[in-house]
Amino acid sequence: MRLIEGEIGKTYLVTGVHVEERITRRMEALGVNEQTTVAVLNKKGSGSLIIKVRGTRLALGKRIAEGIDVEEISGTGACGKAVQS
Repeated sequence: MRLIEGEIGKTYLVTGVHVEERITRRMEALGVNEQTTVAVLNKKGSGSLIIKVRGTRLALGKRIAEGIDVEEISGTGACGKAVQS
């Protein structure tokens, strides 16, 4: 699935970044690369996202968020910690 499809409060594992090469390099510099966990903190009506990655909040536009492949990590909350049942 794409990061743009993620739900607020859920944590995801990045499985691929498929955007322009210069944006890919910038995302890597910010810590968003394969095998990184990201949490969706907020979604705007315009399609932009606020995510938490490696302890930092980042805002991503719709086009970039559409180019990031993720898979949901079950049993985690927005901060990436296990949720108690």
